[in-house]
Amino acid sequence: MFDKSSKTTAQRRPDDDQALRAQPPQPVAKPKPASLIGPGLCVQGDIAGEAEVQIDGLVRGDIRVGKLSLGPQGRIEGSVVAVIAEIRGHVKGPMKARQVRLYGTAHIEGDIAHEQLAMETGAVFEGRSVRLAKAGEHEASAGATPAASTAA
Repeated sequence: MFDKSSKTTAQRRPDDDQALRAQPPQPVAKPKPASLIGPGLCVQGDIAGEAEVQIDGLVRGDIRVGKLSLGPQGRIEGSVVAVIAEIRGHVKGPMKARQVRLYGTAHIEGDIAHEQLAMETGAVFEGRSVRLAKAGEHEASAGATPAASTAA
């Protein structure tokens, strides 16, 4: 009378088991720790790589990284190119990044080329802000407007 096993038992098809076995298990990617340039450390030279870099000291040189985190006591004297730049310290030089966030303690002396720019109250920015076209955005607008030609 209360036996539900015959009514609610799920029927598994052999096709389902084969599909599950055919897919290899996906490895879980471990987050990579950021490289750190600590307080009191001065680096003279360029830094390049695709990883994340946390700078709490002084860098005199150009920086080209995937993600840059500049601490409140951090200082960069050179150009910065990154995918993401989170700035809490002082940058003297031009910056180029898809996403730029200037926190309240940031001080920038130079132009910033960006797709997205966020700036908190208290941040100091002395330079020009130039918006970069997002990938595909330039091609779409170029195709929409015909090129003008002039005859001499």
